[in-house]
Amino acid sequence: MPEKVLDLRNRPLRDLRISVTDKCNFRCRYCMPAEIFGPDFEFLPQSKLLTFEEITRLTQIFTSLGVGKIRITGGEPLMRRNLPELIRMIREVEGVQDIAMTTNGSLLSRHAQALKEAGLDRVTVSLDSLDNERFGVLNGRGYQVDAVLEGIRVAADAGLSIKINMVVQRGVNDQDILPMARYFREQGHTLRFIEFMDVGNSNGWRLDQVVPSREIVRMIHTEMPLVATEANYYGEVASRYRYEGSDQEIGLISSVTQAFCSTCTRARLSAEGKLYNCLFASSGDDLREPVRDGRTDEEIRELIRAIWERRDVRYSEERLSETPGLAQREKVEMSHIGG
Repeated sequence: MPEKVLDLRNRPLRDLRISVTDKCNFRCRYCMPAEIFGPDFEFLPQSKLLTFEEITRLTQIFTSLGVGKIRITGGEPLMRRNLPELIRMIREVEGVQDIAMTTNGSLLSRHAQALKEAGLDRVTVSLDSLDNERFGVLNGRGYQVDAVLEGIRVAADAGLSIKINMVVQRGVNDQDILPMARYFREQGHTLRFIEFMDVGNSNGWRLDQVVPSREIVRMIHTEMPLVATEANYYGEVASRYRYEGSDQEIGLISSVTQAFCSTCTRARLSAEGKLYNCLFASSGDDLREPVRDGRTDEEIRELIRAIWERRDVRYSEERLSETPGLAQREKVEMSHIGG
């Protein structure tokens, strides 16, 4: 049986998000603004990325400590070559119960069938508008919505479970809340609204750009009545609502206005092998060098256990309480460790 490891706030280690690349073909402002991540930006060289074998080995060690859910992230994970092979390798790890992936969806139609056959269970597609002009501005590269919607269709046809994530910014894409809700209700996919968060240091976050989840619920409820739904499991980050008279759901991730730090069970492994214990962390602990220096599985296992057991982070709760100096804290960029 896997060991149950608890941090200083009695939160178990259950979820591991693995970034497989720091590269992305989009330049979304809240993640990789083009003026910073320009043509001359130096991404990680291949030699510094964890290999598939190293990722699989670390996954095996994490599952022995209680991790059951794996999520593949980036950057854009589908920019990592031969990604289905990694999914296949992770699928064979004892203790892995669920494998999901977060993607911008632009490359999904090419790979969905192979990913499903390799063992991927679920895919979350980031999509912030159905309006082509607005979406092209938001993604910073002029990509059109149709390519993403086609990726969603192909993934659903392949048998993958689908969720859609929409980051809502006041004055930017809040006019798209209802069109997105209507469309994905009709399509039968769960849409999750995410409050605009101050991830990293370069996205120009301002509190007045945050559209609180309760405002989104009120807006949708006026047209399409909603009923609150109980959480599925401990540590579920999304508050769930179903449309009255149906099983169709929406979710709301309210990191800014309704912090859920107290039940966070997630660890994040960056593409170069650093372990981060929070989306808003300032630094990570290196696991790549112990792996490459010949440390045993047990030695690495004890290192990970020690990192988790000293974990005491609660950034979003501190933001709510306006902890002095918090706004000036340097944080890892989201493109480096996934959302």
